[in-house]
Order: sequence, then C-alpha cells, then structure tokens
Amino acid sequence: MAVFDISYYSEALRRYVPFQAFLPFDYKNGGQPPAGEKYASRPMGALFLLHGFTGSAFNFVPQELCYKYNFAVIMPNGENSFYTDHERSCAEYCKMVGAELVDFVRRTLGLAKERELTGIAGFSMGGYGALHVGLKYSENFAKIGAMSSALIVKGLSAMKPGESNSVANYDYYSDCFGPLSAAPEREVNPEVQIKKLKNEKANVPGLYLCCGEEDFLIEPNRDFHAFLQNEGIDHLYTEGPGTHNMEYWTKHVVKIAEWMFGEQD
Repeated sequence: MAVFDISYYSEALRRYVPFQAFLPFDYKNGGQPPAGEKYASRPMGALFLLHGFTGSAFNFVPQELCYKYNFAVIMPNGENSFYTDHERSCAEYCKMVGAELVDFVRRTLGLAKERELTGIAGFSMGGYGALHVGLKYSENFAKIGAMSSALIVKGLSAMKPGESNSVANYDYYSDCFGPLSAAPEREVNPEVQIKKLKNEKANVPGLYLCCGEEDFLIEPNRDFHAFLQNEGIDHLYTEGPGTHNMEYWTKHVVKIAEWMFGEQD
C-alpha cells in the first residue's frame, strides 16, 4: 500500500491544506494485487473518508479490501468544520471535499473519473459530512456511507446567541450551519438536500446508514431513516448493539466498502 501525505493550494479554503491518500498499487513490492480480474482491469476507484469532531485524517479501511476491489482511500482534514461552507469565514469545506479535491486526485493520481467508482463515507461529524457533501455534489458520488451521523441541525435550532452545549457554543455552530433558527430549512439539513434532488429529478446517491443502539445519536439517525422511508428514497439502514466508537465504525466501514465497490459479486 502506498501512502501519500500531500498538501495543495485550496481555492475553497484560500490556503494550503493537507490530505492523505492510500493507493493499492505496490502490493508486496511490485507483485500482482489479489483483485479479481473485473476489478483489476477497471480504473482505480476512490473512497473519500471523513473523520469526526476533534479528529484528523486517518485510514481504518482494511488494506485487503483496497487491493481486492481496486480503490484508493482519500482522507481530507476537515478540522471541526462539519464539512460545510462557512459563510462568515469564507471557508468552503464542502466545496473543497466534494468538488475541488475530487477533481485534484482524479487529475494528479489518475483515479477513476466515473461517478460509479467514487464514494464518500464518514463517522459522527464525518457521517453528517458524507451526507452533506455527497448530496450537494451528487454528480460526483454514486454512494454515501454515513456511520453514527451527527444529524444535529434540527436540535440546534432553538439555541440562542450566548448559549452553548457540552460541545460548543452558538457562534461556532452558526459559523458551521448559518443562522440556527433557519438551519433546518436550509441545505445544511440533509432532508432539504434530498427534497431538492427529488424536485430536480436528479440522481440521489445510494445511501448506507448505520448507528449503534447505545449511541447518543441514535434518535436523529432513526428520524432520518423514517424521513427517507416517507420520501420513498431507497436506502440501507441498520442499527444494532454498539456505541459511539471505532469498534463499531471499523466493522461497518468494511460493509460499506464492499457495498460501494464490490456489489456485483
């Protein structure tokens, strides 16, 4: 597995930004990767993997899956941005991941340009980010994997200036999501994004949603699942024993990667 630490100038963030890339093209010092012929002969796909709040870019997708299904893992540093476009600070994190970085790695690393071979996934803040970015730039992503997604926009709508919760304060959240009272009606709410795609008769990416039953985010994930059902949006939803931790996400990222890149098996 080749590991790249790359910095490039981001027009979306107005500065140099780092990301990591894992590419499965050096299996056992030049030997042939254990990919089936139909995977090895197609262009190398890309999974954009988004970290959670207070985290940074790292890969927890098993290397064997990358070799088997011939896809790279691209990990941007989203800081604590929720991967939204911050209007007050002119920092466009959603655009950086969903448009700019997709184009950059396709041009420089030679990854597949096909939507069908490009997916996005994440956990917690990154699960929300995968939904927000993947739906905003649905022309670039065929599938979205959202694990324990921080679907908090509705819950923040009653917060007032000067208030805070155990994570952050009003000013921070309003930088991420805009005026909080109006946030549930804006495109920072994935429900609004889904309705917009439906109204435009655009392709909604495939959705894989999961959350542990003991996770503090289980109720908003259940609510989003119910919303998708009511809207008639095909999706996969699973919940079961588990809490908000890497043990749960490591198990499900395997299922997500196989669903994204090996579904035809």
